[in-house]
Amino acid sequence: MLLEKVNFEQGIVIPVNKPYGWTSSDVVRKLRVMLRRIGFRKIKVGHAGTLDPLATGILLICIGKATKQADKLQAEAKEYIADIELGATTPSYDMEHEIDARYPFEHITSEMISDALLSLTGELDQLSPVFSAKQISGKRAYEYAREGFEVEMKRARITIYETELLDFQLPEVKVKIKCSKGTYIRSFARDLGEKLGSGGYLKGLIRTRSGEYKIENCHTVEDLEKYFSDLNNRK
Repeated sequence: MLLEKVNFEQGIVIPVNKPYGWTSSDVVRKLRVMLRRIGFRKIKVGHAGTLDPLATGILLICIGKATKQADKLQAEAKEYIADIELGATTPSYDMEHEIDARYPFEHITSEMISDALLSLTGELDQLSPVFSAKQISGKRAYEYAREGFEVEMKRARITIYETELLDFQLPEVKVKIKCSKGTYIRSFARDLGEKLGSGGYLKGLIRTRSGEYKIENCHTVEDLEKYFSDLNNRK
């Protein structure tokens, strides 16, 4: 678990395995509550790199002076394991919205996927999902989308360092992706479907690495609740 004596004000970065369905802000709020219970009522708490509610895995929580490291930590490479459903699309490129179109997928082979993954490796200009937290004129893109307004999403330069096909069970595939800051794996799933002459959307996502932090070294929310409860009992 964490060190016995932690100087929270001096700063600490805690890698948390974000629960499914939680927003990144939900985890930050939960840690704030835990810290208040042991007497830290005004301490800064933030995160380095948003993780979508429907994803799990590493979310770096920065506490105290470690919040100054957030931008640096967020800029580091990330690794994900993505479950992608081929043969269909959704407006959000993931399971947040219902399927809006279906396409043939029976023609797809593992060799075709390997070729498509290779073509999606390197520096790319990626189109962000309309249902995303991208800022457009001071407002989140998903706010416009939910209100029924059409917005033009700009492409962003990102880098896909490595990809690996882990499992091939049509219409689902499992892919490992190592990428730069700002990469939308939902968009990657959509692009993979297009490359294969089909459709694609993200069915499941785990962030397995963020910089030097690995999923096997993460703490669960339950771990942290017990840790902070024990600290409170020792007061």
